[in-house]
Amino acid sequence: MTVPKVKATTVQQIKQQVANTANNAGIPPFWITDWLLYVLDKPSLFLLTDDSYQLADTEFEQFNIGVTKMLQGIPLAYLTGRQKFWSLDFMVNEHTLIPRPDTEVLVEQVLLWIKAQDGVEINNNGTITQSYAINNKRLLDLGTGSGCIAISLAHELSKASWQVVAVDFSAEALKVAQYNAELNKIDNIELVQSSWYSELSTEATQLFDIIVSNPPYIDEADEHLTGLLAEPISALSAPNQGLADIEHIVEYAPQYLYSDGLLAVEHGFDQGAAVRQLFLNNGFAAIQTIQDFGGNERVTLGQIKAL
Repeated sequence: MTVPKVKATTVQQIKQQVANTANNAGIPPFWITDWLLYVLDKPSLFLLTDDSYQLADTEFEQFNIGVTKMLQGIPLAYLTGRQKFWSLDFMVNEHTLIPRPDTEVLVEQVLLWIKAQDGVEINNNGTITQSYAINNKRLLDLGTGSGCIAISLAHELSKASWQVVAVDFSAEALKVAQYNAELNKIDNIELVQSSWYSELSTEATQLFDIIVSNPPYIDEADEHLTGLLAEPISALSAPNQGLADIEHIVEYAPQYLYSDGLLAVEHGFDQGAAVRQLFLNNGFAAIQTIQDFGGNERVTLGQIKAL
């Protein structure tokens, strides 16, 4: 079924048509209103205070072009080139996944673990306010993409003297991550082109206190992939029912972690049991799985057993 483009010319008329257009297309209604605000370069309050505003011909044309692209499966974030994550803004493009709110659970859990281990003081927003452990520590983000996880953690841990290393196989993704690090004024981060651990050292001075990753974990045969074609499939799906990359990350993590170091991995809602078993099989203890905002198992953590 072909979904008609929005044909209204005033903000009020567009607002009246948004729900019907979004429902027919299977997209969130806020995508359309947020796109309208982006085209008009206006704040959210504009939708309430100026709904009689009539779009100029160029504004109307740009707005409808964007709506058409959404109806064709292009996400809002790729149209605006921006996505909020944690407390920061990130540039995204076709070379990177769009950061999801559920991935913030991974960032939150890592910060809570650091707080429990190192006596780091964290306020209600998750921000580091004071550190009692000023010794330099290292965190690795595998498959960083836009850099949202690594940069968010580097931002929160800058006062605690942590150094973050973020790797990705894609040179184009690393360009995006570099831009985002500069955009958010992050200087305690190093970007490395690497296929997972391949370019990293196992020398004692180069090990990590924490490894985090949001790797591809969707089964290659999953029918939901057809609705995500705008994003890089290589960053979404993996062989072996979506577990192949997670298996690799967990298997080799002990070689790159200090004793008692933490591994934290995001995974599919139905993969919790399998991932916990992988952690157990590879020498991890204190294993736990945390639910996302929808109540689904989403992040598994474990500490490498002390020698």
